[in-house]
Amino acid sequence: MIKIIFTVTNDLCFDQRMDRICSALAREGYEVTLVGRKKKASPDLKEKPYAQKRLCCWFNKGKLFYLEYNTRLFFYLLFRKTDIISSVDLDTILPGFIVARLRSKKFAYDAHEYFTEVIEVAHRSAVKKIWLSVEKFVVPRIRHAYTVSEGLKKLFEEKYSTRFEVIRNVPELQEYEEAAKAEKYIIYIGAVNAGRGLEELIEAMPEINSRLYICGDGDIYKDLVKQVVDMKLENKVKFFGYMDPMHLRDMTRKAYIGVLLLNKNSLSYYYSLANKFFDYMHAGIPQVTINFPEYQLINEKHKVAELISLDKKEIVHAVHKLLDNQLYYEELKSNTLKAREEYNWQSESKKLVELYKKMCS
Repeated sequence: MIKIIFTVTNDLCFDQRMDRICSALAREGYEVTLVGRKKKASPDLKEKPYAQKRLCCWFNKGKLFYLEYNTRLFFYLLFRKTDIISSVDLDTILPGFIVARLRSKKFAYDAHEYFTEVIEVAHRSAVKKIWLSVEKFVVPRIRHAYTVSEGLKKLFEEKYSTRFEVIRNVPELQEYEEAAKAEKYIIYIGAVNAGRGLEELIEAMPEINSRLYICGDGDIYKDLVKQVVDMKLENKVKFFGYMDPMHLRDMTRKAYIGVLLLNKNSLSYYYSLANKFFDYMHAGIPQVTINFPEYQLINEKHKVAELISLDKKEIVHAVHKLLDNQLYYEELKSNTLKAREEYNWQSESKKLVELYKKMCS
């Protein structure tokens, strides 16, 4: 049986994308292990069709964390039986690549984002220089790589002359059930980090006749809570933190509008194709989404979103267009049900399985 080890830096519990990838390959007969890290507040892991391993670290953020985690990961990979090492994003690529070379194992790179251009890296010159050096050293030397959007594929291929496949981060297609919408609330799901347009969305909420549910956690969570308190919006903006995927899926289905807003100052966001775009689609709810290229391409084919900039007036106008224009809302809702038949994990996983089959041949 062919063994594959995937490496990430999160604690595994809320990573639906990696759960889909590892489960799909496990169903095909691969022996899969997903390696992440254990935090002090990490909940217990749930049983999966693949193995899970969390490495304990003294440091939890910053340069010392990455140095410690990559060192621990290097020695873990060095002494584990495996046929393929697959590093997810740039922050685990170096130990995976080096160990694969030392042990003559197959190596794959899963570029979930444009790592050197994420906000947390792009505006810190010393940090960015380090990660760029890692990227320039490894990526031109690898043979098997994939990413989440056509924009990132083209960018990486032009930059490093390395072929990338596109495997989108989309949910599994499940039977659609109409959800009772007792309230026309707006929902945001995902990381609560800088550049996600959440500050601008909250600024617009006094002019929006609805409530906003923020489901997720991240670096600016406390700052947003303070912003809501300062603006006296406690009755209009509710925070739920991290949620169990099943509970989150149910809350998304019952929402009226989904929101996906990003800052154009981040090239990683500009070329992104966020999983929440498809989560809203599969929930059968129209969305207000940033007008970046990848979303434009899909929206031209299946109009499921009102595309806007981060301008406050545009946010208010787009939300009220969906809240107040029932015919328009139903049109977009109908389009989501068609689009989900095309963009789903059943389709994307076939490309994933084929990629790993080719690696083994």
